[in-house]
Amino acid sequence: QIQRALRSLSIPLERLHVMKGQMMKDMCKGLSRQTHTQAKVQMLPTYICSTPNGTEKGNFLVVELCQNQVRTLLVTLYGDGNMSPHMVYKIFDMPESIRQGEGEALFDFIAQCVSQFLAETFSSDTSKSEERLPLGFVFPFSCRQMQLDKAELLSWSKGFSCRGVVGNDVVQLLQSAINKQKVGVKGTGNNWLSPWKGRKSSQFIPGQLSHVDVVAVMNDTVGTMMTCSMEGRPCEVAIVAGETWAPCVPWWWVLGGPVLVLTPIALADKGSNCCFMAEAYLVETAEETSGRMCVNTEWGCFGDDGTLNDVFTPYDECVDKESYNPGEKRFEKMVGTLYLGEIVRHALIALTAEKVIFTGANVAVLKEKGVFTTQHVLEIVNNEEGITDVRRILEALGLQPSERDCGRVQQICQAVVGRSATLHATGLAAILSYMCQTRDLETLMVNVGVEGELYSGYPRFEEILTSVSRLLAPECMATLLPSRDGSGRGAAMVTAVALRLAAQRREVNAVLAPLQLSRADLDKVQALMREEMDRGLCKETNATASVRMLPTYVTHTPDGTEQGDFLALDLGGTNFRVLVVRVTAEGVSMASEIYVIPAAIMQGTGEALFDHIIDCIIDFQTKQKLVTDMLPLGFTFSFPCQQVGLDKALLLTWTKGFSASGCVGQDVVQLLRDAARRKQHLGMQVVALVNDTVGTMMACGYDDPKCEIGLIVGTGTNACYMEEMRNVGTVEGDQGRMCINMEWGAFGDNGCLDHLFTHFDKVVDETTINPGKQRFEKLISGMYLGEIVRQILMVMTEKQLLFQGKITPKLQTRNIFQTKFLSTIEQYGLPLRQIRAILNELELEASFEDSVLLREVCQTVSLRAAQLCAAGLAAVVEKMRENRGVDQLSVTVGVDGTLYKLHPCFSHNLQKTLKELAPNCNVTFMLSEDGSGKGAALVAAVASRAASATQ
Repeated sequence: QIQRALRSLSIPLERLHVMKGQMMKDMCKGLSRQTHTQAKVQMLPTYICSTPNGTEKGNFLVVELCQNQVRTLLVTLYGDGNMSPHMVYKIFDMPESIRQGEGEALFDFIAQCVSQFLAETFSSDTSKSEERLPLGFVFPFSCRQMQLDKAELLSWSKGFSCRGVVGNDVVQLLQSAINKQKVGVKGTGNNWLSPWKGRKSSQFIPGQLSHVDVVAVMNDTVGTMMTCSMEGRPCEVAIVAGETWAPCVPWWWVLGGPVLVLTPIALADKGSNCCFMAEAYLVETAEETSGRMCVNTEWGCFGDDGTLNDVFTPYDECVDKESYNPGEKRFEKMVGTLYLGEIVRHALIALTAEKVIFTGANVAVLKEKGVFTTQHVLEIVNNEEGITDVRRILEALGLQPSERDCGRVQQICQAVVGRSATLHATGLAAILSYMCQTRDLETLMVNVGVEGELYSGYPRFEEILTSVSRLLAPECMATLLPSRDGSGRGAAMVTAVALRLAAQRREVNAVLAPLQLSRADLDKVQALMREEMDRGLCKETNATASVRMLPTYVTHTPDGTEQGDFLALDLGGTNFRVLVVRVTAEGVSMASEIYVIPAAIMQGTGEALFDHIIDCIIDFQTKQKLVTDMLPLGFTFSFPCQQVGLDKALLLTWTKGFSASGCVGQDVVQLLRDAARRKQHLGMQVVALVNDTVGTMMACGYDDPKCEIGLIVGTGTNACYMEEMRNVGTVEGDQGRMCINMEWGAFGDNGCLDHLFTHFDKVVDETTINPGKQRFEKLISGMYLGEIVRQILMVMTEKQLLFQGKITPKLQTRNIFQTKFLSTIEQYGLPLRQIRAILNELELEASFEDSVLLREVCQTVSLRAAQLCAAGLAAVVEKMRENRGVDQLSVTVGVDGTLYKLHPCFSHNLQKTLKELAPNCNVTFMLSEDGSGKGAALVAAVASRAASATQ
């Protein structure tokens, strides 16, 4: 029988693995907005998003509401790594009538305790009495926390039933009570505090709390984690295993008086709980999505859905039935120190009934609930070398044990306590594995703060916690750190960190504020863009407009009737492409080949360059068996040109390393035709010269006839659209429409956007090859966003907001922070370690807080870029709507560019802002496929169709 009892209290390793998986599954349910209410592991957000970094300093006040006491605590931190905080406590007994009375009376009582404590503490130092004191409130009841300083009470427990509190914000109730003390409100009720008991509240040190503000509310488990983070080692997990204790230090210690060592006082209940730093985006019940947030698991309710029924022993069932909440908190009833003595008592009752122990002895005392305490259990377990102390304990309870009885009782106690430690380890393993998985790590190394009666009173607890959690989560290495007074010292740390982050937030906001655009800012950009568009279209003002509005002589978009084979030539760098695009009723198919232009030809004569291009076209057509066909060709020529016809454009200047002689000022289409004549190649006819933005619109226009806008947002940015000919003053004719190449990258070159240029933008502009030019592009395009971010990081580091104020040589290197980093960093749910890996490339030692702030900087810069792009586009679509005299415009934008396609947020932010700025326009976005190739061929196809129609 004794072996059967011991086996029932021992859980096999296989079952522990299953239990770990069940707890992880319930954790995920608790974090999900959809399933949170169904979860037994509640996973409550605490809104604590950082742990101490050792720089916290100042005086911090803590108030803890205990079962029948109020504890006040003053902690002084010196910014020395928090290694030696100065602390003083005072404990106030709470009358029963307060716990059962009105809520207002409870919080008035707490405020009076604080007032008396401060009056006594600062009585000899008037300068400190006016110092602002942030207060952390330890409120160990079930709450729905909405912010760090806002929590609504869900239900009372622990003998409290104050009226008018459930459903209300306890922080506000305490702050209101403190505010009453601030102004010394007169009242008629008695104060409960000795030696002032019997005096009126108006006589109670008025104004003593005029400088106290409640900044955080928390539970003791969170405090345990924050306490362990004070030792210079970040702690991201905490376990409370039973009752926590703190010494009662008299208030006059702070004044240099004698120190009196008193009996330690219990501060928390005898339950079990765990908290940990979770990835914030996974905590769907909170609004925070960046960085990490401490989650209070409230794992005591794990198993209330029947998950633990198979390991719930008959002894556990008896304990559960006798509890005040049968069927609830099943996990806690197996592990919590409130219940361990009761589990042992029921096991002894059962074994006595089976005549395994205490045969013939009077065991009536075992029928008394609570007679066998956890303290008894721990004393018995800790006397493994002999049974003398075991006999003494049992005899003190009124039992007459034999030597064999003592040994068997000790075995039962060891099994009960060992099971509790094992189950704690299983819960810890679930949390560690969850952290490892959600951080996308192969191995997790983490510090775990531990506090409570079971940890301090059972020497093997640490060994079992470490070994079993390692067996269940071999990918995780946990280092246990003993906590000291989590509900006091730890609560002060929560408050200190909150203030540090608040001060940092004010500085960060000041740095980023110039980059954050209001609706009025965007409306103004839209209006300015419209003004510049009108100036660019007008013949008289075109020369001075920053938006050039160049006519492209493309007057139609595809209508679906185009058919045939068309060539495209895409020349924009050291490599160029030749394509054949086959347009049939079934769709578009393409074949292409890339050719290299040697440096000698790039920098030789124009004839040699264009002869080389024709040779490559001949080679391509030969391979495609098209050399005998006369095919229309669309020519994408990505160099500055003045276009004077669909098939005529004068080269203004070479860029990108080209310097071929005899080309500048010449018609590049004619240069290509002349080379074809020299080579006697008759297999092509150049019908159109196109830029990539127009090609993007045309490529999408084949699939969607509503596509009348082209947008490029990549290394550079530009837009084009179909304008009414009557508005194009730079080209003769009033009938129909023409595609206008806006060249909007130069928007603002005349100074109209100077009010938007921040210090960071100016520095970036000054270091480019064209200062003062392409200013709109420098706010938007991928070539510049990474450098803007780098400039912000430099300033923030100088202000000690990042990287501990240490600027590395790499961070000082221009263009080292690439725009592709923004796309990576802003990915939703990206583990912070991957952000840190990017920063390590820049030789920056980054904390997870640095990683969070870096993500915010990137988001600010990319959001501004998307908003400015949307403001420009809003001007375009609104002009088109007005041109056509419609109340609602439906139009499609063909869009290309790596920033739009690869950045995880840019397209969403652009479309959202555009909808707000142009509510009367229904705009659809279509990703372009090869605007400079397929699009150029389609321009040629449309031109051929139009020519045939004219003939």
